[in-house]
Amino acid sequence: MSSTDPLLDVSGLTKHFPIKGGFPIRRTVGAVQAVDGLDFSVAEGESLGLVGESGCGKSTTGRLITRLLEPTAGRISYRGQDITHASRKELAPVRSEIQMIFQDPYASLNPRQTVGKIITAPMEINGINPAGGHEARVRELLETVGLNPEHYNRFPHEFSGGQRQRIGVARALALEPKLIVADEPVSALDVSIQAQVVNLLQKLQKELGIAFLFIAHDLAIVRHFSQRVAVMYLGRIVEIADREDLYGNPRHPYTRALLSAVPEASADDTPARERIRLVGDVPSPVNPPSGCRFRTRCWKATDKCASEAPPLVRVEGSREGHLTACHYPEDPQSVAAVPKARGASSGPRLDKAAEDPGAGA
Repeated sequence: MSSTDPLLDVSGLTKHFPIKGGFPIRRTVGAVQAVDGLDFSVAEGESLGLVGESGCGKSTTGRLITRLLEPTAGRISYRGQDITHASRKELAPVRSEIQMIFQDPYASLNPRQTVGKIITAPMEINGINPAGGHEARVRELLETVGLNPEHYNRFPHEFSGGQRQRIGVARALALEPKLIVADEPVSALDVSIQAQVVNLLQKLQKELGIAFLFIAHDLAIVRHFSQRVAVMYLGRIVEIADREDLYGNPRHPYTRALLSAVPEASADDTPARERIRLVGDVPSPVNPPSGCRFRTRCWKATDKCASEAPPLVRVEGSREGHLTACHYPEDPQSVAAVPKARGASSGPRLDKAAEDPGAGA
């Protein structure tokens, strides 16, 4: 792999879960289109945030990257090696370099095993024998994530949620990975503990040079942690850009709606950002809308949006690397204005939210 190649490169990544029906013969009658044609890359040491509403396919994407799920189509390239459909034997050298931090710290740790055994297991499975032995390495890892090395012989039920997630982080670090997929690592934790875990991950990223695919629905946390951010809607990426550019200059209507839902503190004489409430529910991934999948809730939808799926490309006025999938991207000069419905056959898709933060971010 050359120095200019990304650590992880994903092209056309797709995952459809078959729906079985019929009796007595169980035949496939449809498919849940959880992920449908994703394109993105992660550089060495970089953190890419992946955000969107619940059910948009974020966690499925993470499990595809770690090969916990088999992709339906597309390509996953790690360090220039195609691992899309690699066998268990072919994946063995890569497994230790791609690790995952799971969302639920209560369900992701075996309650019958001690902390020492939980963290040692990955090293034993991969045949890694660190200098000084497994126990010394585990105690070192516990100290790295802010836990007492003397907790080596304790069981998961003796720890709080934040401490359990730190154990999960220590387990992920045990194999010295190059890429960590963090699947909503703080969403199950108390708000007072979330910042501690996020700051820990950020510190480890800087000190160890680990790349992150940081999956979350909390836009404030993603802005704090990630250098670049990708926004997903119904199985597809609708916008991807540098953190400051995306938060300060959203070009996709859905991104703008999401950001309008983020609470912000402002002085009394500063006008509050207009809040946008999207009308209607997210369509079913079993039968997604034709063309642009956001068109059924978009105030800019036209017949073109129904017939043509917008490509993820750089639009006029955007910086290098800022990609948007929209036929009618937001104007950066007038993004503060409340838009009117334009060409939507079923009427306006946008309402001002009086008190509801809206958008399900």
